[in-house]
Amino acid sequence: MTDVNNKPQPQAQTPDSNEDEIDLGRLFGLLLDAKWTIIGITVVAMLCGVAYALLATPVYKADALLQVEKKSSGMPALGGDMAEMFAQESEAETEIQIMKSRMVIGAVVDQLDLTTIAKPDYAPVIGNFLARRAEQKDQIKIAELRVPAHATGKALTLVVDGMGSNDVGRAFGATFELIYDDNVVLSGKVGQTAQSGDWLLNITDVATPNTNSFTLVKTSRLSAINNWTTQLSVSEQGKQSGILSASIQHTNAPLAQQVLDAIAKEYMLQNIRRNAAEAQNSLDFIEKQLPNLKAELTAAEEKLNQYRLKSQSVDLSLETQGLLEQVVEYEKRLNELSFKEAELARLYTQQHPQYQALLEQKQRLQSEQAELMADIEELPETQQEVLRLTRDVEVNQEIYLQLLNRMQELNVMKAGTVGNVRILDEAVIQPQPVAPKKPLIVVLATMLGGMFAVGLVFVRAAFNRGIESPEQLEDVGIPVYASVPRSETQEKLEAKLEKHLKRRKKGKDEEHLPLLAQSEPTDLSIEALRGLRTSLHFAMLEAKNNILMISGPSPAVGKSFITANLAMVLAQAGKRVLIIDVDLRRGYLHNMMDLNNKEGLSDYLAGKVDRDTLIKQTPYKGVDMVNRGVAPPNPSELLMQARLEELFDFVTEKYDYVLCDTPPILAVTDAAIIGRYAGTNLLVTGFEQNSVKEVEQTIKRFAQNGVTIKGTLLNKVRRTRSSYYGYGYGYGYGYEYKSK
Repeated sequence: MTDVNNKPQPQAQTPDSNEDEIDLGRLFGLLLDAKWTIIGITVVAMLCGVAYALLATPVYKADALLQVEKKSSGMPALGGDMAEMFAQESEAETEIQIMKSRMVIGAVVDQLDLTTIAKPDYAPVIGNFLARRAEQKDQIKIAELRVPAHATGKALTLVVDGMGSNDVGRAFGATFELIYDDNVVLSGKVGQTAQSGDWLLNITDVATPNTNSFTLVKTSRLSAINNWTTQLSVSEQGKQSGILSASIQHTNAPLAQQVLDAIAKEYMLQNIRRNAAEAQNSLDFIEKQLPNLKAELTAAEEKLNQYRLKSQSVDLSLETQGLLEQVVEYEKRLNELSFKEAELARLYTQQHPQYQALLEQKQRLQSEQAELMADIEELPETQQEVLRLTRDVEVNQEIYLQLLNRMQELNVMKAGTVGNVRILDEAVIQPQPVAPKKPLIVVLATMLGGMFAVGLVFVRAAFNRGIESPEQLEDVGIPVYASVPRSETQEKLEAKLEKHLKRRKKGKDEEHLPLLAQSEPTDLSIEALRGLRTSLHFAMLEAKNNILMISGPSPAVGKSFITANLAMVLAQAGKRVLIIDVDLRRGYLHNMMDLNNKEGLSDYLAGKVDRDTLIKQTPYKGVDMVNRGVAPPNPSELLMQARLEELFDFVTEKYDYVLCDTPPILAVTDAAIIGRYAGTNLLVTGFEQNSVKEVEQTIKRFAQNGVTIKGTLLNKVRRTRSSYYGYGYGYGYGYEYKSK
């Protein structure tokens, strides 16, 4: 046997678990319901993309190609095998950083005066578009512009005026005014230098076929360098190919080509200067050593000649001659190593492997030289002295001649230095702009517009917690007596009613506008009210009286429409019906019934009108009405008068149904007062207008005042695809209703 106490638990959990599930059918239905909104937003986004693609200033690309070759020698002064040992390959990343360095870009900025920026002023949005398609272009050439420090980087306005122009729009006899901070700081003529204090401007030429106003900016040198460094793009083509591709993207195509060409040439020139500097450094070192070697050679020769004259010794023996040649060779080799050591000392520390290898070689030669000197000491003293002096002469002479030859080689090398960089392709402008990419922009704008529209629909649906089906109310235990479809005919009647009221205020007569129940008795809304009539017949059998109060959670849910047309439906069934407009603040049932608002309920409660005058006949058979009367300052207090209860006692005996149209309970408390007199109380809720929680709060508010709500009416229902797919709900008539 099943434990009944456990049954509610899973049933309570089922809705919670379903809340976490995504109803794909309902989402699909939401998209179908909002298809025209989605299409409209998408089309607008696409048109915006097309407009931007057409109006945006095109960006052109200038590109150039350079080759970085391998260096033939790392240190030209070393020569021979040692030079090949120190030769290195230039890395592409290093060359890229050199090209983008301030050394190169700064020289170009100075060369082209890129710190001065001048742009023509055009009308917003379409000004640039029209100027680009004009036959003649606006141009200005500024030879020099100087501004005070506080105006650096600030926008200046240049106005050119008082000129004629030739066939190509070139100005002659033009004057100009330079404006800063709404003040004219400088004025002068084109072709002449104008100066005032720290302000100086020299315009060499100007063409103004489309505008006579320009915006000038004098930036700092560093800002200009950073700006062009950012726009310069350099990359290596392939892997370790040594081919560098440089490009600049800019809206001013000629300027981009000019700047890139200048950067490529400056980079090549600095490479040549750098390679020539290596030869120059070695040449400077040799030139410093030559005077000392020349003096040492001369001194050695004088000493040798003096000793020979003194000792009368001229020739050396064959053995001594052989020793002399060996000594000279050792001295020559040691001297070469000394020069190489001096070169290495500029590049490396003594711990470097190449430096250590040179020191080991030098130490070995010194050891061999020491052994040779020991053999020389065994010679006669005269032979030793002659050998020593002759050795000094020949060693110094050999070194001196070697350095003279090397100096000539370095001079030739310096004169013929071409560097290891060459320009393969000079800077050119690609014929087609690289931006904006018009097809891509239009596609992206369309996609983003569609995504935004779909997201907007989903967000709006997420925040709209309105009731979409009767099942939502029935699931929380609130009975639904009827679902009244939205009527397009009623919407047309309401529009006509507004015109009718405007003409009435102007004193013009208008024909009577019938209610929907009379003009379109077969409308689905009226059919729903007929169903409500049957339900009310049985629901009111057990009621304490025949008073039916119709209220709602909020304004504009259609209470007055339900009240008026329900009265007509009841009257068509042979019942006598009285409508009482209890909305003393904003009631407008008298307009729907084609009555005036004089001598109404508020006047009766205030004691100004008697009961017989209060009740008025309407143009509809079987339907009488009590209009609201003049809007009082204290409607709630008036409704608590004893005269209201007397009125209800009178009309319940005279009429089969008494329908009371009250204001919304969540706004004011009037409905709670009327509900205590009524035997049956109904709530009118708006489709997708009121939420389930709002209806629950409304019923709770009535309950707090001792009023029981019999049930609800779901008004203005339209068959949406979201509700159809999500809840499987339809009217059962085979019709589809669309929102206005």
